[in-house]
Order: sequence, then C-alpha cells, then structure tokens
Amino acid sequence: MTRTVNSIAEAVDGRVIGDGSVEVVRVAGISSAEAGDIVFVEDEKNLAAALKSKAAAVIAGQFAASAGNAKPILIVAQPRLAFSRTAAFLSHDQVSGVPEKKVEVHPTAVVHPGAKLGGRVRVEARAVVGAGVEIGNGTRIGAGSVIGENVHLGVSCKIYPNVTIYPGAKLGDRVIVHAGAVLGSDGFGFVRDQASGRYEKFPQMGRLEIGDDVEIGANATIDRGALEVTRIARGTKIDNLVHVGHNCLIGEDVVIAAQTGISGSVVVEDNVIIAGQVGLADHVRIEEGAILGAQSGVPTKKIIRGKGIVFWGTPARPIREYLKELAVLARLAKKE
Repeated sequence: MTRTVNSIAEAVDGRVIGDGSVEVVRVAGISSAEAGDIVFVEDEKNLAAALKSKAAAVIAGQFAASAGNAKPILIVAQPRLAFSRTAAFLSHDQVSGVPEKKVEVHPTAVVHPGAKLGGRVRVEARAVVGAGVEIGNGTRIGAGSVIGENVHLGVSCKIYPNVTIYPGAKLGDRVIVHAGAVLGSDGFGFVRDQASGRYEKFPQMGRLEIGDDVEIGANATIDRGALEVTRIARGTKIDNLVHVGHNCLIGEDVVIAAQTGISGSVVVEDNVIIAGQVGLADHVRIEEGAILGAQSGVPTKKIIRGKGIVFWGTPARPIREYLKELAVLARLAKKE
C-alpha cells in the first residue's frame, strides 16, 4: 500500500518535520533503501547515513528534530517500535480490494462442508479444514496445513504452510503460526506398570487455548492439556524449535527464544524473558518479569522470582551469584 508520511505519523503517534505529503510504499534498511522506502534510526550517529540514503523518509527520535534536510523526518518516542508499526500499517489493506464475503479456496484444498469460513479467508493448496472449524475474517491457511475438527481461528490469523492444528484448539485474533508448527498434540504422559515395567499412556484429552497477538515460530510444538488446558496468553512470542508441554500456563507478553524446552505443568507469569536453549523441568514457576539467560536449567518444582533479575546456570540462580561462583572456581584451578 502507498501511504503519505502524514498518515503514517497519525497511525504511529508521531510528528512530521518536512513534507508530510511524500508517499511511502514499504519499509527498508538504510543500506538497501530505494525510492519510496522509509527507514529508521535509533541514535544520532546513524542519522546522517539515513538522510543521505535513497529512502523517501526517515523515522527517528527527538535527537533528529533540529536536523535540516529536504527529506521528511517522522519524530517519535520509540523509533524501532514506530518502524514496526509502520510496516504493519503499510501492509494492512492489501486485501481491501477483495469483496468482504469472498472466500478463496484453492481447488486442491479440502474444506469440510460443516466448516464456517469468514469473509476474505484464503485456503491455499492441499490444505485440509475439518468439520466444525470456525475461521474468522481475513485469516489465511497456508499450503499443506491441516486444521482439525472444531478448531477455532480468530480474525486476521496467518497460518503458514504445513502447520498442523489438532482438533479442538482455540486461537485468538491476529495469531501468527510459522511453517511446520504443531499445536495441540498429545502431551508426553505415561504411567508405568510396576509389575511389568511397561509404560501405558495417560489420557491426553485436554485442550489448547492461544490468546490474541501470539506468534509461534517454525517447527515449534505446543501440547494440549492432559485433562485440563494448556494456555498461551495474549501477546506472547515463541521462537522456532520451542517445545511447550501439557498443562503449561504461559502469561502475557512472554518472550521464549529458540530451542527452549518447557516440561508439563509449568507456570510462566507475565513479562518473563526466556533465552535460547533454556530447560524448565515439570511444575516449575517463573514469576513475573524474571529473565532466564541462555542454557539455564530450572529443576522440578523450583520457583524463580525477581522482576528484572537475570538468572543463569544450572540450577539457575541470580547472575551475580553465578559469576562469583565461576570466579572462585577459576582461582581454585590456578592454585593447583
């Protein structure tokens, strides 16, 4: 979509210096910008490069307010955030030319007659949509994806190719699920027969609920509850190759980086940050705002608390404590 700098400023709550009628087509990086692009800078040292680039306009902080330049500058409090919102704003109406009630289903897709598809829904090649499925307006189902029976998808969701959503899962609005992810599969729950030593499957009949504005990375897996629910709350972002076990409750605005493994019945409260390759054992609780450094490990039933505190190591403890321990070990090694 083509937008003026003035309309972008209104959308992102910014102030324009220069010609606000200049039209912008897309976002770009400074080095790759072309005519019609808009770029951003977060500090003054990169401002000159942005202004000399081929971009049509620049998003910057208050430090750029006095910069004299023919190129329009959009002044905002948080340039990176405004840039992200601009990207979304520029792509928002790409389907506006499609009639509200029109549904696009590829000839090779299989959509059960009992499924309910909202306006502007697109179902791509070889996708399968089961009985009782409800899909909200503007949602896209990627090629080869399988949407199981009685799944609910909200409005403006993006389900990329080869995603599998097991029956009964519920996804909110504007959820993004990247290629290869599996949502709602059985949890890893087994009971051992003490007499024979064999394992028998514990019932996996719970459900999976995913809130609005959640993003799930490629090849991530999220298990449904065993008897109750696995829940991912609004705004949480899950990276590629993350596993979330059954009965987990993940709060709002949580960030989980790649290759993290979360065992069953874990509670992660709001605004937690979990770095890459972290391992959480079953029944762990991570309280609000805690930060787990890369490759940290948290043992069964442990509680991590400390808003804004970074925890590191296995078992995870405050990073200052962990670094002191490493220093002691280093001194001891030198004495030998």
